[in-house]
Amino acid sequence: MINVRRALASDVDELVRLRGVMLGAIHGRTVEPGSWPEAAARSLRERLPGPEPSLVAFVVERPDEPGRLAACVLGAVESRLPGPSNPSGLIGHVFNVVTDPDHRRRGYSRACMEALLDWYRRRGVTRIELNASPAGEPLYRSLGFTPRTTPAMRLTTPTN
Repeated sequence: MINVRRALASDVDELVRLRGVMLGAIHGRTVEPGSWPEAAARSLRERLPGPEPSLVAFVVERPDEPGRLAACVLGAVESRLPGPSNPSGLIGHVFNVVTDPDHRRRGYSRACMEALLDWYRRRGVTRIELNASPAGEPLYRSLGFTPRTTPAMRLTTPTN
């Protein structure tokens, strides 16, 4: 059995490390350190605590190294204006689904995803979105996710 638990404040450094692993896999190269790790850690420390946070993480520890993580998933809840297809207005967003390369193919990401989906259900979140990498798409499809056909667009403004 895979032991999944909610992330603790003591997991922040490992969550940031795993984010770097994920970003490196997506971009096909090692991610430059820069200022993002410190900013990510600060955001996690501010947003993870509390009984009903707007951001949650589920993790699996490395079986051979307690305190070090093998996998994680993060999820956020946004409150938008209710509509016919989403009467609560709550939307879950899944991100940072990652398993260390040496711990893959053991069901860790699936276990983390299932824990997050259960958390969303308990909060009444009925619409859940994610951006899938080609490697993750089979897992997400097996959990019931389907591709979107909406004309999504994005604007990124420069930082000052």
